[in-house]
Amino acid sequence: MFWFVLTGAMATLLGGAVGPSWADPAVYSNNPAVAVVEGEPITLDDLKNSQIQEAMVQLHEMQKKLLKQKVLSKLAARHPEMLAEKIPAVSHDDIVQFYNNTPGVKELGRLDQMEGEIRQYLDKAFKDSYYESQYRRAIDKGWVVDYFPPPNDYRIVAKVGSAALWFEEGGEGRRKVILLEYSDFQCPFCKRVQTTLNKLRHRYEDKVQFGYRHFPLPFHKEARGMAEAAECAREQGKFWELQAGFYEASPAVLQRNDILKSAEQAGVKNMSAFQSCLGKGKYRNRVMRDVQEGLNLGIQGTPAFIVGVYDQRKATVTGEMFSGAVSEENFVRKIESYIALTESGEAPASASADLPATAHK
Repeated sequence: MFWFVLTGAMATLLGGAVGPSWADPAVYSNNPAVAVVEGEPITLDDLKNSQIQEAMVQLHEMQKKLLKQKVLSKLAARHPEMLAEKIPAVSHDDIVQFYNNTPGVKELGRLDQMEGEIRQYLDKAFKDSYYESQYRRAIDKGWVVDYFPPPNDYRIVAKVGSAALWFEEGGEGRRKVILLEYSDFQCPFCKRVQTTLNKLRHRYEDKVQFGYRHFPLPFHKEARGMAEAAECAREQGKFWELQAGFYEASPAVLQRNDILKSAEQAGVKNMSAFQSCLGKGKYRNRVMRDVQEGLNLGIQGTPAFIVGVYDQRKATVTGEMFSGAVSEENFVRKIESYIALTESGEAPASASADLPATAHK
């Protein structure tokens, strides 16, 4: 879909030319004009929202992969030395190492059960790494000129709202970046990413705030009740302890007695107040407000994350949204880019927001 828009816009920009000059990089654009209204252009970036941006990024990644393969195929005949390096085969030792060292994998099954899936995953990863290294080599040698940039960044302004915050706050706050999570206690991918998030909280304790908002999916019947229970534990300063306990128990279905037991284990002291809070549905509206604001942002599944510049006073994050059990490397790359942005003094201004969030750690 986006390719047709891009191609048509290029033709418009070229003033009806029969064909572009392939030696001229000016004919390539990742933000072409798609319409002109009384002399004022509408560009591709004007048609974006968070869902479109995510789709465009995914499409670009798929097309970029095909581009690398086509380039290397064309170069192989002219530069046979490129064929000297082969795609490494996946060994049993590679599989064992991945199984033992990758967080969350052992929870999915025994090694003999997971071996086929791991081999398939590593085979793809090895191929992608090979294509990338060979492609970079071709560019470095001047055999290829790459005119295919990724989509421009799309930054959203999201409310932090009543999110539970990992670190206490005060004054202006030294943490200028925040990673805001939308999660569901019965979501297996949400559980899987918690280990990575704990590492990031330790790694960036002086520079990044971490927030948590609820997004219980409708087909996870107990998830909303668990979210409300976590908010009741928050009254007694035990949100994160109960949050961790719920994810540790997942994917087991927790009934009311299980929730009460988990709350006790999390250190909730006043169980009478906790039960009253849960029974009255005291925080049902807070949980549903989290869901509605997530839907307004375009969130459709969990886990979803927004990383960006944090305005503590306005309780907003200005940045980008992504979803899934993201790798630690991808988290680090995104976080580091926003840390660099804030340290450069070029951080974007945020929009107005609702009441400030309060920390519960």
